Amino acid sequence: MDVRTYIETHRDEFLSSLKEWLAIPSISADPGHHDDVRRSARWLADHLTATGFPTVEVWETPGLPAVFAEWPAADPGAPTVLVYGHHDVQPVDPIEEWDTPPFTPTERGTSLYGRGASDDKGQVLFHTLGLRAALAASGADAPPVTVKLLVEGEEESGSVHFAELMKANRDRLDCDVAVISDTTMWAADTPSMCVGMRGLTDVEISLHGPARDLHSGSFGGAVPNPLQAMSGLLAALHDDGGRIAIPGFYDGVVEAGAEERELIARLPFDEKEWLATAASTATWGERGYSTLERIWLRPTAEINGMWGGHTGAGGKTIVPRSAHAKVSFRLVPGQEPLEIQARVREFVEARVPEGLRAELEFGGPGVRACASDLSSAALKAARTAMERAFGTPVLFTREGGSGPEADIADILGAPLVFVAVGLDEDNIHAPNEKVETPLLLKGAESAAYLWEELGGTA
Repeated sequence: MDVRTYIETHRDEFLSSLKEWLAIPSISADPGHHDDVRRSARWLADHLTATGFPTVEVWETPGLPAVFAEWPAADPGAPTVLVYGHHDVQPVDPIEEWDTPPFTPTERGTSLYGRGASDDKGQVLFHTLGLRAALAASGADAPPVTVKLLVEGEEESGSVHFAELMKANRDRLDCDVAVISDTTMWAADTPSMCVGMRGLTDVEISLHGPARDLHSGSFGGAVPNPLQAMSGLLAALHDDGGRIAIPGFYDGVVEAGAEERELIARLPFDEKEWLATAASTATWGERGYSTLERIWLRPTAEINGMWGGHTGAGGKTIVPRSAHAKVSFRLVPGQEPLEIQARVREFVEARVPEGLRAELEFGGPGVRACASDLSSAALKAARTAMERAFGTPVLFTREGGSGPEADIADILGAPLVFVAVGLDEDNIHAPNEKVETPLLLKGAESAAYLWEELGGTA
């Protein structure tokens, strides 16, 4: 039986298992559902055991558990592949906007609705179907590569214990490549691979002036105004070409290569349609880059909010005592969040007028960007596997945000390869989350071919 036939034959069994898992409300951000996250981990462990993994373990953390599994290759010299995903899900609010209960998985046409269907339970589970299909097609008792799974339970609440979990189990997680199945494709009829994700750091800036609000007739124009200073500070973040004007901000940035930019340009991107989705009438950004390049390849500085002084009804003629702003920075490979924080602090402090005091509060250490090596044998193998499954060329995309992928690459010292079949229209993190079942089956087929292709890279 070939891979595709096996997958089609076992489609209903696969979907039945997925629905069972989706019915568990494993919301990691809600303490009221932490027992459900643990129940989800136990369900996955039992399913992996039934799939045939000889080693399956639930790994506890100071928070919520992850699941580890390993199926060694028959050849001890074969490559080792680690598959990463997560079994926790987002909260479901606002519940009234769901057409069907979020934890009652419901099929409508080719879509399967339920929280976690696309992000990320469906995309974790297709690997088990793909592995069984690969074994059935080859008649082997073990995969051509050693397959490890690490499925965490806190991704949707910041992966707060994940890096330490990997460090503590570094030897057990040793691998030649890490496969990430927690992203999206361009479209159902335009398969693509994510080859990079931006990082993030954010800051709240406060400028403090007089000890109290002052009468603008008595003091205006004679003492520094925190809101005026904040306005100038924020306006100075970008130059006239849309480039971020913080000194040293671009130091170390790894520029995308010509091949990747060419593949991005081949995507069927409709800028007018995109603008309609954004409810905007114009694009803006760093000069010399397309819209897709701006949201995937380039760092950004966004003013998220600004406040201070009088904001109520009517006038109030004052010099406000303070001004505040929230700013976030999307980062690209080569930028370290803590280094960017230092650059931002220097930029702000250099522009604070005498008589004002700056206070900066960063939202934690930030998230590092990550990217795949487009020339690596592992990426070429994954791309070939997806092209075999979909029967069409696979293009490249990136994503604007990220999770713990950079930590995976750094701690495990392994290149990242993204194999995923979610869609932007899957309503990830929103009401009525769904996944397209034909794409899940293509994901399983891609996974089946992936082991074969990676086995040939040894």
